Amino acid sequence: MRALIQRVSSGSVIIDNSTVAKIERGLVILLGIAPGDGEEQARYLVEKIANLRIFEDADGKLNLSLLDIGGEAIVVSQFTLYADTRKGRRPSFTDAALPEIASPLVDRFAELLTAQGIPTQKGVFGAHMLVNIANDGPVTIWLER
Repeated sequence: MRALIQRVSSGSVIIDNSTVAKIERGLVILLGIAPGDGEEQARYLVEKIANLRIFEDADGKLNLSLLDIGGEAIVVSQFTLYADTRKGRRPSFTDAALPEIASPLVDRFAELLTAQGIPTQKGVFGAHMLVNIANDGPVTIWLER
């Protein structure tokens, strides 16, 4: 499982000119699922993301977590995080999980974030989405389990 997290001042997901997710301060989480991923990987990354100290305190130091600031999250499924570009010019996505495996795990990941006390919204699995990210910092972190 791979997560590309971006600290945002705002973020949204738009599908067919309709906003399906919108947050203010928090994280946009682009989530890739591999064939062998399951509950263990989801729980690990959720706990890590919820408690990762990447928000500034009063002294400007990165000492606060998403939980500390009462931030929100948007989870966007992104199979392209498993792109293999070693051969040719067209990426291969054979390392990404099939939709029947990935979709329920993306939902479970979002449920686990919510259970941590983080208001969490999602994109729509498999949809063509316009993801707006106002990256704050910029702070972008790659996590993998």
